[in-house]
Amino acid sequence: MNSFSEKAALTEVEISRLAEFLKKCKGGKAMNIEEVDGFFAALIAGPEVVPPSEYLPAVFGGDMSKAFEAAVLDDANQILGLIMRHWNLIAGTLQRGDVYLPMLLGDDNGVCQGNDWARGFMRGVEMRKAEWAELITDEEHGGCMVPVMMLYHEHDEDPELRPGPIDPEKREEVIVQMAAGIVRAYRYFRPHRQPAARADQIRTLGSPGKIGRNVPCPCGSGKKYKRCCGGVTIH
Repeated sequence: MNSFSEKAALTEVEISRLAEFLKKCKGGKAMNIEEVDGFFAALIAGPEVVPPSEYLPAVFGGDMSKAFEAAVLDDANQILGLIMRHWNLIAGTLQRGDVYLPMLLGDDNGVCQGNDWARGFMRGVEMRKAEWAELITDEEHGGCMVPVMMLYHEHDEDPELRPGPIDPEKREEVIVQMAAGIVRAYRYFRPHRQPAARADQIRTLGSPGKIGRNVPCPCGSGKKYKRCCGGVTIH
């Protein structure tokens, strides 16, 4: 049985709402929606379950309570619910052995560059850098990381790290290979994960659409939701 909630992918309206919320987070350090997608893919495919208390501040660009302080309670619930659903979508797809297609934003010309997704993925890698290094340096399996590294370093300040020009046709090929690489990384690390670990741990703290005020806060603080991120300003 699939241990992840079989929820549909976020609608365009829901994606836009989440993207707009992230854009308005204080400090301007929150990830955009494409970065979040890559970030979650790395965390889910990686060697161990990273707790929400560790990765959610990276998503929101700082303390969650500050990110939500200007939101009404229902808005905070809904935003966290959207994040839970998207995490579960990626996790469920990889758990089934299917290829997860990255969520990429188009530029002004409608072209999906994929650089932000790669940056988000590498931020996830950094959270368990030593373990990922084992895969990256593995002669047999490390090739699955080449596509994401190409997009990550495409505009690097160090010319020696740049992969060279990537034309539109090649970019499409790199993105396809990147998607396949996620599955290969997930399979590589599968034996390393604790059998009892639940990568959908956020979802278990409340229903996908709403978080109960008396359950532990998804940020991992140990406080009840109503005493932590749920204690936002009510307008």
